[in-house]
Amino acid sequence: MVWSASTRYEVEPAPVGLAIVHDLLNTISAGRPRAADLLDGLSDAQAWVDQALDCWAHERGQAPAQVHLAESELEELRGLRAELRRILASRHDDAAGVDDQTVAPAVHVAAAAVRMDRNGRAVLEPRGQGRRYVAALVLLEVFQAQQADVWRRLKICRNTRCTTAFFDRSRNNSGVWHSTKTCGNPENLRAHRARQRVRTAGS
Repeated sequence: MVWSASTRYEVEPAPVGLAIVHDLLNTISAGRPRAADLLDGLSDAQAWVDQALDCWAHERGQAPAQVHLAESELEELRGLRAELRRILASRHDDAAGVDDQTVAPAVHVAAAAVRMDRNGRAVLEPRGQGRRYVAALVLLEVFQAQQADVWRRLKICRNTRCTTAFFDRSRNNSGVWHSTKTCGNPENLRAHRARQRVRTAGS
């Protein structure tokens, strides 16, 4: 199963169900050359939702839900994406205001139900139709990632020309680039040259 949004930017998806949050974050237009925004039009958005729900169901061992989006729902779906990206980007000041010019509401509300599975465990399940179901699923995965203390590993690349979302697998959670080769090394070189220019001008 392929997470279509993140695969475009050659990033390994976040583990298990959190991958659908990761993939939503990467539906943005990014990269060089710029890839399309997968939530810009109904056709692309529906194709992304279908693929993402199939991948999520595969990861969670469940039957995929059938969700049909309406054109009128895309703005709110983009708003959820923008708010999640804003939260992640705000972890480091220099990335505040990254990408996604959509004005996102400050609060997103989604419905969920609790049921008992065959093993006697209480299970949270998303509820709703269309984008409401997608939002509920995404927020449930955020909640579970926070409970498992892995939410902090989902990050936005610090390269402002990139802003790809990535899952930091470093032991001490110190990663700041989605790719050291394509983003880290060029950014470090630019910073080094800028420091040299400052020293030269001051001498």
